[in-house]
Amino acid sequence: MAAAGAPDGMEEPGMDAEADGVAAEGPARALHCAEAEAAGAAAAGAAAEDSCAARGSLQPAPAQPPGDPGAQASVSNGEDAGGGGGGGGAARELVDLKIIWNKTKHDVKFPLDSTGSELKQKIHSITGLPPAMQKVMYKGLVPEDKTLREMKVTSGAKIMVVGSTINDVLAVNTPKDSAQQDAKAEENKKEPLCRQKQHRKVLDKGKPEDVMPSVKGAQERLPTVPLSGMYNKSGGKVRLTFKLEQDQLWIGTKERTEKLPMGSIKNVVSEPIEGHEDYHMMAFQLGPTEASYYWVYWVPTQYVDAIKDTVLGKWQYF
Repeated sequence: MAAAGAPDGMEEPGMDAEADGVAAEGPARALHCAEAEAAGAAAAGAAAEDSCAARGSLQPAPAQPPGDPGAQASVSNGEDAGGGGGGGGAARELVDLKIIWNKTKHDVKFPLDSTGSELKQKIHSITGLPPAMQKVMYKGLVPEDKTLREMKVTSGAKIMVVGSTINDVLAVNTPKDSAQQDAKAEENKKEPLCRQKQHRKVLDKGKPEDVMPSVKGAQERLPTVPLSGMYNKSGGKVRLTFKLEQDQLWIGTKERTEKLPMGSIKNVVSEPIEGHEDYHMMAFQLGPTEASYYWVYWVPTQYVDAIKDTVLGKWQYF
């Protein structure tokens, strides 16, 4: 029996439309699900990439080994670009120094904020000269408790060092062999220099009125002012100025001033003036033979050893 309201063979109105809607809705839902899955996969991929990038940015930079020049250079460049470093950079600031000892020059780099005591330790490592036996000079005696910055040491500064190693001291105190003793005895038999004719003509003029006072039996450091009031071999006035920071001896007369590098002076000899033993006559050997002696008369005796030490770079203990 046919359904009421519709003849056999005919569909009820609206059923085709509903069927078409259901058929159309199926592909649409499938499309929406595919799009959602694709969108989810894309979002997951982006999140994964962000996570990887984040992990990559958090990885530490490769460590430089200690003392690696590349690491130091990078720190230095960073400070330069930033207009200067902090306190740590200042502590590592180095200056170029010329350390001069026993006529030998050593070029070193040394921290500007290190003390005079630390500088002595550095000199010890270079020369073998114990700190207790060092006399270090830069515009005067270097204090152990001040830094090079406080002493206003600049790059290229010359540091003068006077002193003897333990071996040198032992060698000085070792008895000389018989040949050396005989040579010295023979030398003592020679006529004193002050009696030789070439020197008598100067010494006979008498002691200069403006010569510096002498202290017999004493040995002192060089004064801070030039040694003046003395005679040269011509009988003219002469003064000696020791320029330690320039490693030079200036010999000045009325006519001119000779500026001699101390390393060019081969030897220094002296002898007390007979009848005036508190003064010496002294010669600086400027060439290979005794003919190159530059004579100076009436040198106060208390400065004789200090002059030899400074010029020859040897420290004599007294």
